[in-house]
Amino acid sequence: MQNKEKKSQGWFINAYEKYEDIVSIGLTGLIAVIVLIAFIRLTVDVYQMLVIGMLDPLDHKVFKHIFGMIMTLLIAMEFKHSIIKVIERKDHVVQVKTVLLIALLALARKFIILDIKTMNPGNLAALALSVFALGIVYRLVRENGSSAREK
Repeated sequence: MQNKEKKSQGWFINAYEKYEDIVSIGLTGLIAVIVLIAFIRLTVDVYQMLVIGMLDPLDHKVFKHIFGMIMTLLIAMEFKHSIIKVIERKDHVVQVKTVLLIALLALARKFIILDIKTMNPGNLAALALSVFALGIVYRLVRENGSSAREK
């Protein structure tokens, strides 16, 4: 009886892993398309800025726009990389540390493109508190992971 139960559980686990693979591959494909479109858009903007001279790279708004696009691409590529690790079965789930780092990158991007003149002080404080909290959680997760490996 127990052997039969293990076989049925094994089948379910294998089927679910295949399902996860299909969803992960689909997500990776969608993110790859989004990254490609964003890269093309970034390339066109930089081309216009440098070659055609339509955009002034010293203009603060233009610089923030371009740098914000670069940061968005980096965030998307890191997200895609974490999904690929799941597909390759290096990690069975998307790691908490990776999600925390992506969130910190997104908040760093927000601070970079932020217009202080129009920012509400309460919103700025909330963003700062979010970065602080995510930093603490990341450190706790990292320390917990390293102490678990030592055991």
